[in-house]
Amino acid sequence: MLTFDLIQDKVEFFEAADVQTLEKKINEQIEQNKALMLEVHHVSHQMHVAENGQRFYSAVVHFKAKK
Repeated sequence: MLTFDLIQDKVEFFEAADVQTLEKKINEQIEQNKALMLEVHHVSHQMHVAENGQRFYSAVVHFKAKK
């Protein structure tokens, strides 16, 4: 017998060399997760500057099941 459990929580990590690319990656995943009935619950982001001055952007997105 097959049983299906809905995903209740999902945390995903993203990284990019610029904010625009990071935002694009997150938006693409938001659209994909809509099919799983998940919506954004919380976003946390950071920017790191390397010794050579290069910036590095990262984000953690917490998705939760739609109610």
